[in-house]
Amino acid sequence: MQISLIRHGKSKCIDNERMTSNEFQDWIKKYDSSGVFEETAYPSKTQSIVGSAQIIITSDLTRSIESAKLLNSNIQVHSNSLFRETELPIPNNKYWDIKLSPVIWATLLRCLWFSGYSSNCESLSSAKNRATKATQLLIKYANEHSSVVLVGHGFLNKLIAKELKKMGWQSTNRTSYKHWSCSAFSM
Repeated sequence: MQISLIRHGKSKCIDNERMTSNEFQDWIKKYDSSGVFEETAYPSKTQSIVGSAQIIITSDLTRSIESAKLLNSNIQVHSNSLFRETELPIPNNKYWDIKLSPVIWATLLRCLWFSGYSSNCESLSSAKNRATKATQLLIKYANEHSSVVLVGHGFLNKLIAKELKKMGWQSTNRTSYKHWSCSAFSM
C-alpha cells in the first residue's frame, strides 16, 4: 500500500503589497479561491506517482484541485474539505493596523498559531485532530485502492505525514513545503 502527499503548485495570487491585517484577511480569501500557475515541466517523481495512483484526493480549494488536474488531466479528482490547509488566526484589528507583506503576515500569524494563539480559527490541537481523521481516511482509501495520492497543502501534509509515521508508515524522503513536492509512504 502507498500514500503519497503532494503540495499544490504556485498560486496565481501573487500580490505582495504591504497591507493591514484586515486587508490580509481579504488576501487569504483571494489566495484560497485562486488557481495555480501551469508549469512547463513537473517533477518526474510527482508525475510518476500521480500516473500510477488508483485514486487522487484533493482539498476543496481551487489550488489543490487545479494542481491535480495539471498533473494529470484525465484523472477523476475526489475533493474533500477535510484536507483543507490549516487556518491562520485572525488578529483583533484594534491592535494590528501596521502594514506588512502577505509573507510576513503569514509567517507572524503561523508562529503565533504554533504558540497557541487561534483567534477565530481552528487551533493547532483541532488541526492535529483533523489531520488524524484525514490520515485515517487516506489509509482507508489505500486499503481499498492500494495506491492513493493527496494533492494538498504544506502544513496539513506535514501533520498527516507525522500521523502516518506514528502509525508505522515508512517514507524515504522528508515532507517538503516546496510546490509540487511529493512524499511517498508505504506500509
